[in-house]
Amino acid sequence: MTAITNRLKDELTARRDDLIALTQALIRIPTLNPPGANYREICEFLGRRLEKRGFDIQMIRATGAPGDSDRYPRWNVMARREGRHTGPCVHFNSHTDVVEVGQGWTVDPFGGEVKEGRIYGRGACDMKGGLAAAILAAEVFVDLCPDFHGAVEISGTADEESGGYGGVAYLAEQGFFAPDRVQHVIIPEPLNKDRICLGHRGAWWAEIETRGEIAHGAMPFLGDCAVRHMGAVIDAFESRLYPAMAQRRTDMPVVPEGARQSTMNINSIHGGEPEPPDDYTGLPAYCVPDSCRVVIDRRYLAEETHAGVAGEVRALLDDLKATRARFDYRLQEINHVAPSMTDREAPVVTTVAQAIREVMGKAPEYVASPGTYDQKHIDRIGRLKNCIAYGPGVLELAHKPDEWVGIDDMVQSAQVMALSLATLLLTD
Repeated sequence: MTAITNRLKDELTARRDDLIALTQALIRIPTLNPPGANYREICEFLGRRLEKRGFDIQMIRATGAPGDSDRYPRWNVMARREGRHTGPCVHFNSHTDVVEVGQGWTVDPFGGEVKEGRIYGRGACDMKGGLAAAILAAEVFVDLCPDFHGAVEISGTADEESGGYGGVAYLAEQGFFAPDRVQHVIIPEPLNKDRICLGHRGAWWAEIETRGEIAHGAMPFLGDCAVRHMGAVIDAFESRLYPAMAQRRTDMPVVPEGARQSTMNINSIHGGEPEPPDDYTGLPAYCVPDSCRVVIDRRYLAEETHAGVAGEVRALLDDLKATRARFDYRLQEINHVAPSMTDREAPVVTTVAQAIREVMGKAPEYVASPGTYDQKHIDRIGRLKNCIAYGPGVLELAHKPDEWVGIDDMVQSAQVMALSLATLLLTD
């Protein structure tokens, strides 16, 4: 294996320019989600490239999935290259969507600019750099090791940034990640090139509405202000819930350090009359708001439960209802994702760990992600536990302005992926 290991590493170093060009091409397709733009374009681009390398291509629309529409269809691409002998399937899954650009950029977010050893652009880190690295790793492996066992798969999937229901969840429901079809999954999310991500915290999203009574703003005593009621909710969060969450710590190896505790983000808040259209130049009406809504994003630990997390918020609201005059509320769950963790001794974990040692000369760090990613669907729907996230990129750059991925990091990550393929799909 030493000879093939060196050949794989050397060939990926030699194809550095191809890796850069592929990453740039992917960044230049603005697959913004929402709304879900250019999904078919990027899937067709990937399909054309991989078909030329002997992969069988399937284009799969997640018809009926959340977000799928004729204007913004949820397209996914699945590429599979069969070996010459029977054996396991190693699957590389990457999402193709990126989040909104946001403010503060000093470079073109869809330009793919290269400077000082980095490629810049929205999605460079999260996770088009990882997708490109996986593709180069697979291409080099099948070129240099055509007599391999089993199969190599690469998927480009939709909507990870909005939950993955039009992507990996849909494919898992269709059986694409069934354990008898796929045995090893690597998701090249940007958790740093020398880390293996074993899983993620849980997530509970909910909307809370406080209710009031509309009245003239000059006579608020004749109505009931729903925004003031929501202020009481937020005050209870600040005085009771946030301090309680700060005391909870997990044994999960979550990074960064601040995510080792329970956290909650107030995602949005709106009360009163709707925002006027941009071309409206008048003043707002004089009304007491009879409704106020917040969306909360609660990230919870393996040591907590879904029922406990939801029940804690409901108990807080019920306490306000019992003690605050005219307080009424509605609580609705929007989404729930359970924590997920792969065993450190799982085959894909030990294989990638050994490849990191061979490429980088050191043992990997084992981590868990602060946020969820598509492992949740491979685990819960596909019932496949042998799954990790491993890829190039600095986690803290995800969703930030001037997002970038290091070129050397991509080359080394591709080498790790190629060596992992050799270990799993070659026999003496």
